Amino acid sequence: MAALWTDEAKLGRWLEVELAVCRAWTRRGVIPEADLATIEARAGFSVERTLELEKTTNHDVVAFLTDVNERVGPASRWIHYGMTSSDVLDTGLGLAIARAGEQLIPAQARLTAALKTLALDHADTVCVGRTHGVHAEPMSFGLKMATFAMESARNEDRLRRAFAQAAVGCLSGAVGTYATLAPDLEAEVLDELGLNPEPASSQVVARDRHAELMAQMAVAASSLDRLATELRHLQRTEVREAEEAFTAGQKGSSAMPHKRNPITGERISGLARLMRGHAVAAMEDVALWHERDISHSSVERVILPDACLAYDYLLHITTRLVTGLVVYPERMRANLDSSGGLVFSQRVLLGLVERGLTREEAYALVQRNAMRCWDTGTPLRELLGADPEVTAVMDPATLDDLFDPGWYLRHIPTIMDRVRGL
Repeated sequence: MAALWTDEAKLGRWLEVELAVCRAWTRRGVIPEADLATIEARAGFSVERTLELEKTTNHDVVAFLTDVNERVGPASRWIHYGMTSSDVLDTGLGLAIARAGEQLIPAQARLTAALKTLALDHADTVCVGRTHGVHAEPMSFGLKMATFAMESARNEDRLRRAFAQAAVGCLSGAVGTYATLAPDLEAEVLDELGLNPEPASSQVVARDRHAELMAQMAVAASSLDRLATELRHLQRTEVREAEEAFTAGQKGSSAMPHKRNPITGERISGLARLMRGHAVAAMEDVALWHERDISHSSVERVILPDACLAYDYLLHITTRLVTGLVVYPERMRANLDSSGGLVFSQRVLLGLVERGLTREEAYALVQRNAMRCWDTGTPLRELLGADPEVTAVMDPATLDDLFDPGWYLRHIPTIMDRVRGL
């Protein structure tokens, strides 16, 4: 990914565009075959020479063309024929975007596969679900991971669409009128390059496309942030239901030898903030003066390479985190049991309703005992078994059944069938 955004790669894409246009002009009889042969044989550049020339020209495309022309000689008069700088810049950028997508979308798919495996492996691993950070009801750790797998699959689809709509080019000349380049020539060249054309360009590709791409990458990064935040919480000492792999020789703290910190998750969360900031900058780039200005250019030189590099790295480390995750099912069960059965309160409530109590009566009865469980630490099952209002309508065996965590997992196989379909 880093190699894709170097100056060498950028100028190489510009040359691809220039040569493709030269070939199209030759097929139309404008450029002589001999001149095209000379151009294709001699055309080249050096980053150093182009940058040296730019110090004088203060124009990157002019400096590049001067470098190329020095190498080609007289036949170079046909290079850039009928074109304007934006034709080269935006079409070259479209190539970069397309090639970045070819790396990032498969990387997203690998993360989806890793999350799918984790979900299926722990389909029957009972843990406690939490809302507001507080114990709610029993669930499956596999279900928890299934939500992330599904989200990752949605991000695959979003990124595929976002890259496709941003991987476009334009060869429409100054202010987009095709005065010196015909639409059929543009279509022919972009087809050779593997890009779609901007249907109506104002000399530049509209920056709403790039904003959409950056926004979708920010959404995808935010999904990784959600996963990382969950795993960071699960690694807390008081919870310790799962933790990042801690490799031999790794150190967690310069002062405290016992430390095993969720540093990868924290890195993911931090870089996701950066990605969201880049999305804001891309949206600011949408509004340009009239047909074009270059206020977007300086921003894109930073945010597009940085976002692609950052997200590529994020996918790599997140996949590594997921595949190496250490899961503690026994700790999950201990945490589930630690609240004294409070997590079964809704099922008891519904059981009482089924036996004739109104919902308000059942709620008050269960809440009264639940609050005593909170305050005294006495298990809820014990308190309910001693409450005459409960025992009047429910026998001990039935009450025991209401405290079975397996009941909450009876539909997990259906959800896992959906996961298998990813």
